[in-house]
Amino acid sequence: MPSTAPGRVSQGERSQSMRQRLLDATVECLVDHGWSGTSTVLVSERAGVSRGAQLHHFPTKNHLVLAAIEHLWNCRDEAYRAAIAELGEGPDRVRRVVHILGEQFSSDLYVAALELWVAARSDEALHAAVIQLEHKIGGGVHRLTVEALGVDESVPGVRELVQATLDLVRGLGLADTLTDDSARRRRILDRWADTLDQALRAAAGEAAQEGKGR
Repeated sequence: MPSTAPGRVSQGERSQSMRQRLLDATVECLVDHGWSGTSTVLVSERAGVSRGAQLHHFPTKNHLVLAAIEHLWNCRDEAYRAAIAELGEGPDRVRRVVHILGEQFSSDLYVAALELWVAARSDEALHAAVIQLEHKIGGGVHRLTVEALGVDESVPGVRELVQATLDLVRGLGLADTLTDDSARRRRILDRWADTLDQALRAAAGEAAQEGKGR
C-alpha cells in the first residue's frame, strides 16, 4: 500500500524541496551580496523557509554555504559531463573542451565559490572544510578534463598541461567577476586551445618514440 494518497506530497519530499530551496537561495545570496552580505536570515527569507526549518537542516552559516557549493557543483558536474558527451570526435575537440571549461569557470558556481574561498582564508574552521571540498571538486574537474581531452597522464608533461588549462580558466573566470570579459576570454581560450593541442600531440609523439626505442 502507498504511504501517501495519490497527488499528495510526502514529508520526505517536502523536506527535500525545502532543502533544495535553501541551497539555491544561498548561492543566489553569495552571488548578489557576497560572503559578508549573506546571512542565514537572508537565505531563509529568499527561500521562503522559516528560520526554525532552516536551522533544522543547516545549523550554521558554514554548514549551509558548504552544502550549497557542493550541491551546485554536483549539478554543474552533470551538465559538464553531458556537454562533453555531446562533443563527438573531430579536429577541433580540444578547442571545444577548453571553451566548455571557460563556461564552467564563469558561472554562478564559480562566483559563489570565490566568495567562500576568500572567507576561508581568515576563518580556520571554514578553511579546513573548504580545503576538503576543494580537493573533491578540483579533483573531479581534473579527472573529467583528462577524460574529455582523451589524454594519458602517465605521459610526461600531460598532467601539467591539463592543470595549466584549469589554472588558466580559473584566472579568466576571476577577471570576469569584475567586468564582462567574454570577448577577451574567447580570444585567449582560442589561442590556448591551439597551444594545448600542439603540446599534447608533441608529448604523445615523444612518448611513442621512447616506447619504440625500448
